[in-house]
Amino acid sequence: MASSPVTTATATHSSPLSIPIFRAIWIASMASNFGGLIQSVGASWMMTSLAASPQMIALVQASTTLPIMLLSLWAGAVADNLDRRRVMLAAQSFMLTVSVALAVCAWLGWLSPWLLLSFTFLIGCGTAINGPAWQASVGDMVPRSVLPSAVALNSMGFNIARSVGPALGGAIVAAAGAAAAFLTNALSYIGLIAVLARWKPDYAPRLLPRETLGLAMAAGVRYVRMSPSLRTVLMRAALFGIAASAVPAMMPLVARDLVTGGPLTYGALLGGFGAGAVLGALGSVRLRRRWSPERLVRVAATVLASGGAIVAISPWLPLTLVALVLAGAGWVSALSTFNVSVQMAAPRWVVARALALYQMSAFGGMTIGSWLFGSLAERSGVQEALLAAAAVQMLSVVAGFRLPLRDIETANLAPRGWETPDTEVPVEARSGPVVVTIDYRIAQEDVMTFLSVMNERRRIRRRDGAHHWALLRDLNDPELWIERYHVSTWLDYIRHNQRRTEADRANSEALLALHRGDGPPRVHRMIERQTGSLPISRLSTPREMADPLTDPTRSN
Repeated sequence: MASSPVTTATATHSSPLSIPIFRAIWIASMASNFGGLIQSVGASWMMTSLAASPQMIALVQASTTLPIMLLSLWAGAVADNLDRRRVMLAAQSFMLTVSVALAVCAWLGWLSPWLLLSFTFLIGCGTAINGPAWQASVGDMVPRSVLPSAVALNSMGFNIARSVGPALGGAIVAAAGAAAAFLTNALSYIGLIAVLARWKPDYAPRLLPRETLGLAMAAGVRYVRMSPSLRTVLMRAALFGIAASAVPAMMPLVARDLVTGGPLTYGALLGGFGAGAVLGALGSVRLRRRWSPERLVRVAATVLASGGAIVAISPWLPLTLVALVLAGAGWVSALSTFNVSVQMAAPRWVVARALALYQMSAFGGMTIGSWLFGSLAERSGVQEALLAAAAVQMLSVVAGFRLPLRDIETANLAPRGWETPDTEVPVEARSGPVVVTIDYRIAQEDVMTFLSVMNERRRIRRRDGAHHWALLRDLNDPELWIERYHVSTWLDYIRHNQRRTEADRANSEALLALHRGDGPPRVHRMIERQTGSLPISRLSTPREMADPLTDPTRSN
């Protein structure tokens, strides 16, 4: 996993903006967001002149969100394993290069609909790579006590840009054309690149080797799959994203067809949506102190659905702007709540991968929704597509009664602490497979309680990397129960135990309270051995017989 930078932030900070590095990157990111939104206006409006099809126009947004769905998990594994600052620098430099190429092609008149979508797709790839590293870095810059405020500030910063940037983008497109908007976006990356280049985080020493990206991705998926809180957030975010995509995806068509305007009107509509998002970010910080995450998301989804429905039936620009303010407030309140829930439910070693999977769910839903409602608009009209999206959004509210978000902000996910045990048989990091058994003595009257606690232990073990978990009962000694699990190597065994958090302590203490043995539960750590593969002469010393690294047939 990536080493966490040693931050000087402490619980005495009342605001993330009082922390210099967070403040500097936040300001630079907001400036970059201005450029990104100006580019988005230019791309969407240029597509209206290159292709009149509503589906092609909706695909502009889909082309930027699809890479997030495709690359986020890989990007999360990279962010958890490598220097996050360098990952962000690489992503920002890549987007700068692509944006310059897009501006040149637009200036020379070389753009076609599919070439434009290709450029926006590449910019989306840069965003997908940058996102997990940036969001995970926030938890490294600020203490956990102000992390929800930092997430809300990130949303607010983006939406401050959203409230002004689109109007500015519309003015730039109207005055100088889409190429000027693309060039403005390219220049906006320079400030953030400069801040990141100057940042010198003090990283803690790495105690374990890096996982390969394949293993790291599998570990991230496994952790989220075996964490009920995270799994619920991802499902709810995907359902929310499908319906939420309709309003921003249909915005150019709303400007052109429903309120009969041009680029300036389109920029004003996006500005109204962004202004609502700023209000939503500010309001969600206060509401989060009084409301549960589930209540906040339900209200936000209802507000977004109401705003989208009003946009669909309104022929008047002022009413449409008010409706978009509502929609923007609901949009950012729900997404920031999902983001906070993920960051609060994932320990630092896997947080970038958890955020990446959240992005895949939310933006994957948005990609599907953009295509779905774009197709519906092409067949039945913009108004019908927006009304259908509002109805689907209300289904996400109903889903909250079956899959409610959990309030987990008080969970202590700090590492519990574990020391590598000494062994009489020499082992190395790649020695394995390792089989672990733990003996418990449980009174008959405690069996049902023990089985319930062990069900949670099974989830924790599998979540942290164990496999082939089993619980055994001795037929001749009914009080003897044996927990057994496998890990691939000794290094994996160390990782498995170092991933336990303080929040898992309650499960261990419950098991200890049920154990009736003279001492603590007895732990047996064993390495599987192959037999019959080597000549006797090769097994001539005790070390060779014990060390699996001398066995060429050893299974890893």
